[in-house]
Amino acid sequence: MPAPEARAQQDPQQDPQQDPQQDAQQDPQSGKQGGVQSVHRALDLLEVVAGRGGHLTIGEIAAATDLPVPTTHRLLRTLVDRGYMRQMPNRRYALGFRLVPLGATAGSTVGVDTEGVLSGLVDALGETANLAVLSGSRAQYVAQVPSRHTMRMFTEVGRQVDLHSTGVGKALLAQLDDDRALEHVRRVGLAPQTEHTLTTEADLLADLALVRERGYALDEQEQEAGVRCVAVAVGPGPTSWMAVSVSGPLTRMTDDLVARAVPLLHAAGRRLHSPAT
Repeated sequence: MPAPEARAQQDPQQDPQQDPQQDAQQDPQSGKQGGVQSVHRALDLLEVVAGRGGHLTIGEIAAATDLPVPTTHRLLRTLVDRGYMRQMPNRRYALGFRLVPLGATAGSTVGVDTEGVLSGLVDALGETANLAVLSGSRAQYVAQVPSRHTMRMFTEVGRQVDLHSTGVGKALLAQLDDDRALEHVRRVGLAPQTEHTLTTEADLLADLALVRERGYALDEQEQEAGVRCVAVAVGPGPTSWMAVSVSGPLTRMTDDLVARAVPLLHAAGRRLHSPAT
């Protein structure tokens, strides 16, 4: 078997022999353990290409993911074979069209006319409107319509955030009883995102009780300094798994705007609510 230095210089278009146990070892940089490591790596490739213009060379992908070129090539070849990536005539890699129906199906699960509902909130309130779902023990943003203001909040669709430090997260947690809510936050911890983040279970439970009482959650600069957010759960009852929110700079997200936003958010939640929960 050639030395590691020699393998790193091989033609990236050749698929080097791979130790079958390599993917069962822990990735020292990501901490990903077991046979799912290669799945994490393949998803990293997709996200890198999507986030950097939609088409990259193999060298650019390898550098962005901090993977050896031969490993990157092996993963890309599998993704190309399955249609999730495609190699263009200029040898750059682009996202494959097999992703299109998957995205359409995923998007259909978040309700009818999601963009129209969020646009209505932006028109009425002037601030960015978001839709998030419970994903494991985090909240994941699945749709957004940005404010028309030059200074506005922007959250990348697909981004996952902690539950305890966000308006959408606390709106989702408040749909659970205290024991189940704590199960979720204990899996990821109560990291202090800012000096305003709630970092004790007692403080979080007190805030969730207030959310249940008044019917909406607030992020008071707990996720990002200078940003305020108001959120409500989508649909009635404890089966809610989505939350809709409006967020903006602290200077514009006044108490008056929050008061105007709450009934509009509840109305938006009713429109977005789907029995397919």
